[in-house]
Amino acid sequence: MHLFLFLLLVLLYFSWGLKLLESTTLKFNTTDTNHSILKPPVITIKPECQNKCGDLTIPYPFGINSACSIKPTFVISCNDTTDPPKAFLMDGNVQVLDISNTELRIASYLAYRCYDQFGNITSVRRSRNTLGSTSYMYSAANVVTVVGCDDFVSIFNDPDSSYRKGCMTTCSNTEEVTKNECSGSGCCQVSVNLDKYYRLALSSDFNHTFGVSSFNPCSYAFLGEKGTFKFRGTSDLNDPTFVNTTEANVPVVLDWVIGNKTCTEAVKDQDSYACKDTNSSCINDIQSRGYLCSCNKGYEGNPYLSSGCHDINECEHEHDCAQVCTNTEGGHICSCQPGYEIDVIDVRRCNVKGSKSRVIMYALGIGFCCLLVIIGMNWLYCIMKKRKHSQLREKFFEQNGGLLLRQRGICEGSNVESTKHYTYEELKKATNNYAADRIVGQGGYGIVYKGILPDQRIVAVKRSKVLDPSQMDQFINEVVILAQVNHRNVVKLLGCCLECEVPLLVYEFISNGTLHHHVHSVDGGLPWLSLDNRLRVAAESCGALAYLHSAASMPIMHRDVKLANILLDDNCVAKISDFGASRLVPMDQTKVVTLVQGTLGYLDPEYFHTGELTEKSDVYSFGVVLAELLTGRKPICVENSLEEKNLATYFITSLKENRLFQVLDRRVVREGAMDQLEKAAQLVKRCLNLNGEERPTMKEVMMEIESLRKLSKHPGANQHANEETLSLKGQPEIQHSDLYEIQLSSHHSVLNDSLQYSSGTISLLNGPSSPR
Repeated sequence: MHLFLFLLLVLLYFSWGLKLLESTTLKFNTTDTNHSILKPPVITIKPECQNKCGDLTIPYPFGINSACSIKPTFVISCNDTTDPPKAFLMDGNVQVLDISNTELRIASYLAYRCYDQFGNITSVRRSRNTLGSTSYMYSAANVVTVVGCDDFVSIFNDPDSSYRKGCMTTCSNTEEVTKNECSGSGCCQVSVNLDKYYRLALSSDFNHTFGVSSFNPCSYAFLGEKGTFKFRGTSDLNDPTFVNTTEANVPVVLDWVIGNKTCTEAVKDQDSYACKDTNSSCINDIQSRGYLCSCNKGYEGNPYLSSGCHDINECEHEHDCAQVCTNTEGGHICSCQPGYEIDVIDVRRCNVKGSKSRVIMYALGIGFCCLLVIIGMNWLYCIMKKRKHSQLREKFFEQNGGLLLRQRGICEGSNVESTKHYTYEELKKATNNYAADRIVGQGGYGIVYKGILPDQRIVAVKRSKVLDPSQMDQFINEVVILAQVNHRNVVKLLGCCLECEVPLLVYEFISNGTLHHHVHSVDGGLPWLSLDNRLRVAAESCGALAYLHSAASMPIMHRDVKLANILLDDNCVAKISDFGASRLVPMDQTKVVTLVQGTLGYLDPEYFHTGELTEKSDVYSFGVVLAELLTGRKPICVENSLEEKNLATYFITSLKENRLFQVLDRRVVREGAMDQLEKAAQLVKRCLNLNGEERPTMKEVMMEIESLRKLSKHPGANQHANEETLSLKGQPEIQHSDLYEIQLSSHHSVLNDSLQYSSGTISLLNGPSSPR
């Protein structure tokens, strides 16, 4: 195959060389020309007439008065009392925004209906217009747009006809409305075929009741040029300036013609015939009677004025002559320099006169031979380099566990779309050669980069720092587990790359950081972190863990549940991440004995002592997460007193001693109902039970959190909570996700039997148990 391509390339070079020797065609320009794109025709005005109204240029046949326009319907009145001055059509109230050779753009006029919360109409405006017997028609470039959540617009194109066209919008809440989409949810557009009349009629099925009026009190309908209106989503549904903004930015396009005769009919009356220049021509309008004028090819200017079309000097622009260009009236001619002659086939080309030079032929022949030798050597070098690179990639693939993953059908690309195999070159280009400004996180396993794929998808590329055989099991384990998981609250593994020195994992990009950052970045958490949102994030997280425990093809124990491993997307939806420490559990087993791994402060004491991993180990860790959400405290804080160092023990102790409201976050106490907070605290207590069998399942936890979310706060429910006792003690240390942020490891001693840990991640074998 390579030899065939090489011979084909040699043949092509020889053919090109012979053709060059036979023709010795020289194509160059000796004239002082400007190689630029031809300018569009210039529209000029009638002499001694005002050509400007503010920023608007008024070309003939339009004019400021009847003496400057071709007929009364082309008169443009200029209102100088405004700043800047505004132009209006025929002394009317229709503002003119732009005039071109065939079109006129005027300001739009909106129809609207507004309602109160009971469905009563508070204000209404209708929109209808007729162009009458003027020279204007509504262009096909216009569309009718309706904006609202419970509205239907009827479009009538004839005042005496009941035939109508329509467009409907529906949306019961803001989540259904999509920005920049006008397809029926909040916004609808329809093309219309209008002539000189239109009328818009708005109607509503439920008069914006059933919650719609709270975010969309008014509906709007208008005719405007297609592509000029950009729907802004929910901001347009409740914008009090929507009418003024739209009328100022969305024009209506009108087509204009001269008179109501065809070119054949109009030319018979030279006095009224509009195409005055001898170098102009008449063009019939294809949609209706009437005509337009245009300068002939090779000319530009205004065809409606005598001597309005003047010659274009093609030689001053980009032209097709090889050597000499000479301008002519309405065109140009090409010629050659002395010593050259016009090509008999192509008059634009010039060939050298006389016989070909043998010296040139020999020089070109030697040059071609040298070129072929160089190409051949380069070809062989590329083949050898490609083969060596292929062998190296195969070596890395096996070294990085590729054979094991291939046996499981993962990272092959052809099996499942969500776990494709990316090449090293793809990911190198996506991360801008792993640039430092693309780093979004760094942990014990490696570095995470933000990558942009060729299809503009943004991904997270996780790359090992060094080749560490001891970490290979964690890498393969994470790929195997995530390849089997498909849940909206679990970070999705898109694929992997094994053909480089260190393995790479490609995830969906989660842009809003970790839950740990949102809870502990400031005192009381970030502004969006209300009690309802805390419970929602908790419900989403435990829902994902419940899926891993009971709905996956083989039960999965996460083993490292913590705030730093819960990521948040743009909508603050929770995503469980970092499955390097997770374990698959056979369906016929409820627990496995394994190396103890997890993060101090979240680690299940029972699992720590026995080495037996069960789904209740994740429940304990999630209980710490829930306590952290309710209190705003860190699971371990060495700066606190001995009683408060470990959040789990401190929370249980406070609950037993009726000091719950002293440990809860101020905002949580302020927003929550007393029974809601007490039930949440009892749920934390059950999750943190030292006996794993007495803890609830993750599915039961999820159901209880969902029931907690339905409880509402009663007036004065927490009036006995002392504000002064709600202050949080100590500033929490930063914890980080291994997927997006830097993970700090600081090992401290285990305090007493209650496991009061310091911040960090542990991996140790404890007690008499050993991994199987």
